[in-house]
Amino acid sequence: MLHILRRFDVCTIGAGSRDVFVKSSHFEKERDSKAPDGFDACFPMGAKIPLDDVIFETGGGATNAAVTFSRFGLSTTCICAVGQDQNGKSIIEVLKKEKVDFSGIQEIENQQTNFSVIILAGTGQRSILVHRGAASALETNQIVWRRMRSRWTYLTSLGGEMKKNRDIIAQCTKRKSKIAWNPGNGELQKGLATLKPLIEQVDILIVNLEEAAMLAKQDSKNLKTIIKELKDLPKTALVITDGPRGAYVYDIASKKLWTSSALPGKRINTTGAGDAFGSAFVAAYIKTENCVDGIRAGLLNSLGVITHMGAKAGILKKFPSKQRLRRIKVHTVKL
Repeated sequence: MLHILRRFDVCTIGAGSRDVFVKSSHFEKERDSKAPDGFDACFPMGAKIPLDDVIFETGGGATNAAVTFSRFGLSTTCICAVGQDQNGKSIIEVLKKEKVDFSGIQEIENQQTNFSVIILAGTGQRSILVHRGAASALETNQIVWRRMRSRWTYLTSLGGEMKKNRDIIAQCTKRKSKIAWNPGNGELQKGLATLKPLIEQVDILIVNLEEAAMLAKQDSKNLKTIIKELKDLPKTALVITDGPRGAYVYDIASKKLWTSSALPGKRINTTGAGDAFGSAFVAAYIKTENCVDGIRAGLLNSLGVITHMGAKAGILKKFPSKQRLRRIKVHTVKL
């Protein structure tokens, strides 16, 4: 009964996965204007290619974000689906170690846990081979919402399954849980006409620049036009990350566009950087109700991730001090 009455600060919903990072300086890079990072990594079939490093980790938007929220001092529960296999057990063990409530995790029979192979070039750029497995089997009608009561809900990719997104957002609205939404490509490919009614119900929308451009049907170079198209849709803030160029946040209350450059550091791995920024931004906003501190916390957390191997290894151990936050310069941009 005590568990049922518990109220969390944050509930994260999305995927949990088992990740294997393979890094090799022997991957050949070829320029490709159509590739997201401008390059292809090439290797000959039939050959044995030496690997410089192999690391096993857990990942997935829901579990990555949950670790940030928990380490930042917020009581956190995580909802995702895993298989009844060793990889699923590994995900649960990590959450348990990180003091994240895992009672909402669904263990699916006859399904393998989401599995990802992350191929890393020497620059930290990566491609990801994904088997969604049990992640696609999450059942919203099996979520015991009275146990998952939370002040905030951090919703990540559900593989484009819009009914699940609508069900979750409806439940959050009914229970007065504020919503931060970091949709994945599956959702974003549905287009703004489909997503707009949902975005208008969320408090914070988090996307990267390419995703924002896709939603606004603009070239990614037209940043100001993109922001003008999207800025008034969420209730509180529009967050747009731009990789090594930093991030932009439009604050609805002040009607100001804030930005800051990415912090310096050697890029070892970019996997999980978006999760790190988004969850840290939301955590800081929960604590301070300040978008500027959200940008600062997001940049610090994402820096930790990109300078370590694995999506969780570099997540900050605790919420940054006021002094550390204030050292990061944030300024406004005129729209």
